[in-house]
Amino acid sequence: MGEPLVHLHDVAVGYDPEHPLIVDVDVEIIAGDVIAVLGPSGIGKTTLLRTIAGLVRPLDGHVELGVAPRGGVGYIPQRLGLVSNLSVQANVEMGVRVGLSRWYPPFFAVPKTQQRYAERAMEDLGIAHLADHPVRILSGGQQRRVATAKTVAQRPKLVLADEFLGELDDDNVDIVMRTVRTAIEAQNSAMVMVEHHEALAKQVANRIWRIQDGRLVEELSR
Repeated sequence: MGEPLVHLHDVAVGYDPEHPLIVDVDVEIIAGDVIAVLGPSGIGKTTLLRTIAGLVRPLDGHVELGVAPRGGVGYIPQRLGLVSNLSVQANVEMGVRVGLSRWYPPFFAVPKTQQRYAERAMEDLGIAHLADHPVRILSGGQQRRVATAKTVAQRPKLVLADEFLGELDDDNVDIVMRTVRTAIEAQNSAMVMVEHHEALAKQVANRIWRIQDGRLVEELSR
């Protein structure tokens, strides 16, 4: 059994207390997990992810987060959260900066050790040759690799990703998941990903959560 990283205690997920999207969520995320969340659009998958991240407060129950509040959670939203006018390297280094002290001046260069984290993430994801390119000129698939590199360079204990494998062909899915899995193993961390392709989810995840009828059901654990 791996190290417990997050425990959701009887959590209700949503925005309206009278109409929660998901109720009675009682699950634990442990180090080494790669969890895929399945279910139709509009059923609460993204809201669940944002609740785990601390971006949305639970309507009921509580989320016990066993990782550092600053830098401990890496979040890849559907829209990727990149700054289109900045270079690939600048975007990836933004992930590194999340783990630095909040007092670290934003106009200072990233320290050498953390800079190597960013360079290694870009190399592993096959985008090092694009380091000086502005993100806005990249393809959708390349931008997704930049967003992944940004999070890997952050070295979080928990990665939360919202359909981050979209627009990637099979070869790039393999590259991205291999990089993420290597990071998870090296840092004894975990990942929760929203994915709408069920076959792909079952291929890359070791646990499957399905949301149906306002409940979270665990279908696969291996």
